Amino acid sequence: MHRFFRIVVYIFAAIGFILVVGYVAIRLGWTNTKGVIDTQENFFQEEIASSTQAWVNEEEWQVLKEAILRDKEDIEKAAAVVGISGRLIVTPLVVEQLRLYYSDRELFKKAFAPLKVLGNQSQFSWGVMGIKQETAKEIEDNLKDPASPWYLGKAMENILDFKTDNPDQERFERLTSENSRYYSYLYTALLMRELETQWKKAGFPIGDKPEILATLFNIGFENSKPHADPLSGGALITINDVNYSFGSLAASFYNSEELEKEFPSTH
Repeated sequence: MHRFFRIVVYIFAAIGFILVVGYVAIRLGWTNTKGVIDTQENFFQEEIASSTQAWVNEEEWQVLKEAILRDKEDIEKAAAVVGISGRLIVTPLVVEQLRLYYSDRELFKKAFAPLKVLGNQSQFSWGVMGIKQETAKEIEDNLKDPASPWYLGKAMENILDFKTDNPDQERFERLTSENSRYYSYLYTALLMRELETQWKKAGFPIGDKPEILATLFNIGFENSKPHADPLSGGALITINDVNYSFGSLAASFYNSEELEKEFPSTH
């Protein structure tokens, strides 16, 4: 019996160590991927137009498109609740999923392609949108703080209220659920709307700049500093030897004709 309890103690100690390492890794940025900044606006726009073929005719996109359409109802519901276009939710979703599809080729061939499913993360980033726990908490806090530059108004304050007395567990289950991804899309919609609100309040609206909103989605609240000439950028993603930043790949999708009928753009 004594030996059994020692084993149990060691197991819990190991779990605790892993959780602490994960927390420290996130706080210190060890889980962040290499990032780039897109410069020279004319060159950037030309690159968007010329590099679309790097992903649009590939098997990965055909699989992803089918998987996204399965979630159309949840995406549209989240968009309607928050008051943004469904395409603005789908835009970072496309980038997150293409990044996952191309970074784990074996998993794509064995699971994603045959089943036509979205990749659901559950470690450092959660769910199909890859939202970190700290980002989710910030989204929630901004809803409650009238002094926050990301505050959306009283009507939105209670949209993410928890139903249990264990918010950490409930948050995790919301964002990693395999049954419904509504909350992943709702958190994403709120994040995009909060970022858009911050910049609009500062006098630099970015509602018509999906590449900037997607970049900020990728790099986080702490790097969202409104100014007159924002540049897209973010994590580096390579597709068939073509390098994209998170923001440029987002723009490549948003400005394409892909899923335009199902999720129309506003331009």
